[in-house]
Amino acid sequence: MKQKILVIGGCRSGKSSHAMMLAEKMAERNRVYVATCVPLDDEMKDRVQKHQDVRDATWKTVETPLDLPQAIEKLHGQADVILVDCLTLWVTKMLMADMTQSDIFKMTEELIAAITTVRCPVILVSNEVGTGIVPENKLARLFRDMAGFVNQKMAKASDQVVWMVAGIPVTIKPSPGDS
Repeated sequence: MKQKILVIGGCRSGKSSHAMMLAEKMAERNRVYVATCVPLDDEMKDRVQKHQDVRDATWKTVETPLDLPQAIEKLHGQADVILVDCLTLWVTKMLMADMTQSDIFKMTEELIAAITTVRCPVILVSNEVGTGIVPENKLARLFRDMAGFVNQKMAKASDQVVWMVAGIPVTIKPSPGDS
């Protein structure tokens, strides 16, 4: 069954682990992990390595820090499940590439089209960054706003949204009252 699932939560909430578990239940092979991270320092390289170490040979990794919609389109018909980790790093890369808000809006719509078109389930991981204080600088506020925009759009386009809290998945879409 083709599903679009957004797994969202705070830092270290268990998002990636839960998303991987969902993907492994959906497909026994042809699993594609789409990584948006470009590790620039040793600490981030260690984090990436830990993520890689838990994936076995049934996973293929595609690294795409910026061209996420195009990467997913290229996987059309080639994957049994796609896991994208993560949307907030993708937003960061777009901002660091001096993309405008309009550019980010357009890329988000392209991502929605790509996940709608692809034949297999797609699981998206993102950080919820809007529950804290208002950032003190313009770039941080723009990041928070753009991440919130992308999260809203992807949640609306998803069949299911799972909020991760302290390693516990809480399904928020469909809500318990939805049929």
